Amino acid sequence: MPRITKEDKARNRHNILEAAGRMFRSRGTDAVGIAELMKEAGLTHGGFYNHFASKDDLVVEVCGASFAASLGGLARTIEDGPGQAGSPLERVVAGYLSSAHRDAPDGGCPSASLVTDAGRHGEAVQSAYAEGVEGYLLGFAAEFLREAEEKGHELDPGEARNRAVRLLSELVGALVLARAVRQVEPELSDEILRTGRGHALD
Repeated sequence: MPRITKEDKARNRHNILEAAGRMFRSRGTDAVGIAELMKEAGLTHGGFYNHFASKDDLVVEVCGASFAASLGGLARTIEDGPGQAGSPLERVVAGYLSSAHRDAPDGGCPSASLVTDAGRHGEAVQSAYAEGVEGYLLGFAAEFLREAEEKGHELDPGEARNRAVRLLSELVGALVLARAVRQVEPELSDEILRTGRGHALD
C-alpha cells in the first residue's frame, strides 16, 4: 500500500475544508455528517480523524478560513479605493446585498451563512466567529474614519465603531431575511435586498 506523502495529506485536508465550507454554509453544520462530508471530499470516513480531532474542531477551522477569505476580499476592495462603482463601502454593500450573494449560500461571507450555527455551538466555534466579526468591524470603522478625514470631517473613533456595528448588523440581517423568503416570496426577497442597498450607509 503506497504511503501518503505530506503533500497528499495537505491536499486531503484542503479538500475536507473546502467541502465542509460549502456544505456547512448551505445546510448548516448540524445537518452534515462526517461520512457524507468525507464522501464529498473524495475520501473515506475513517480518514477524517487523521486531520481533525472532532467535528467541532473542523467547524472552528472552517469558520476561521471562511472569514479569512471574506476579510481578504474586504481588504482588497478598500485598497482599491473609490471608483466608478462608488466608494469602497458602497461596493461592499452592493456586493453583499446582491442577488448573486443571496443565491449562493454555499459560498460568500460566513457572517450570514454561519450565524445560527455559531450561536448553537460551544465557545471555540463562537470565538472563531467573533474573531471574524471583529475583523469586519475593524475594517468598516477604519474606512469610515478614512472617508471622514478625506472629506475634512472629524469623526470620533467610538462613533466610527458604532457605525461599523450597525452596518454589519444591517448587512447580515438583510441577507438572512432575503434568503429565508427567497423561494416562496421572491419579490419580498428582492425588496429586502434593494432596501438594504439603498439605506445601509444612511
